[in-house]
Amino acid sequence: MTDLQHRSTETELMDGQDTSPEDYARALADLATVNRVTFTHRPVIGFLRAATSDWPHGAVLSVLDVASGQGDLLRAIHRWGTKRGFVLQLAGVDLNPASTMQATAATPAEMDIAWHIANVFDYTPHPRPHFIVSSQFCHHLDDPGVVAFLQWLHRTATRGWFITDLHRHWLPYYGFRLLAYAMFWHRIVRIDGTISIARGFTARGWHRLLAQAGMSAEIRWHMMFRHGIGWLR
Repeated sequence: MTDLQHRSTETELMDGQDTSPEDYARALADLATVNRVTFTHRPVIGFLRAATSDWPHGAVLSVLDVASGQGDLLRAIHRWGTKRGFVLQLAGVDLNPASTMQATAATPAEMDIAWHIANVFDYTPHPRPHFIVSSQFCHHLDDPGVVAFLQWLHRTATRGWFITDLHRHWLPYYGFRLLAYAMFWHRIVRIDGTISIARGFTARGWHRLLAQAGMSAEIRWHMMFRHGIGWLR
């Protein structure tokens, strides 16, 4: 039985080098479906909505998504921001060139989202965005990596940042297996889903990591067993 008292160090299949382009593309598409079914993007949109509640119609809003994957979060932000009347400057950065290729293919050209291939720790956006968001990226990092990422966010975003990631808990760990099989999601998604949850976090863990980074931020629990960690200047 998996020990969920501590973060797992097991490597996810998608982090390996031997996944075929076809399997990778199918897994990314299924992950976008997972995000839609489990309302993954709601906390991010909620953060941006609250952070810009007093911004006027026609204001420029720039957002960078770290580990942007197939781009479904930025497409959701584009749909929301367009309805809100913002002039959008959206960009995603991802380490894997295959992710950027899939994001480009899945995104309508009129959305005009910029996609960058880079290691975030070696990446400095110009100009710096108002907000930086990241969904389910931190569990891929070890604890020192999370601390470094928090510090990078703090010095890079001009107005604020928001992370959402998985709550390490037995209910989603076992429940996701059933859901993934019922939905016939790709085997990489089925296997990596439970590994991701085991690599996830608790609220106490987030407090500890924030303290190590020398900062404070708001931590909220969201439905479908996720934590949202947000900070505004």
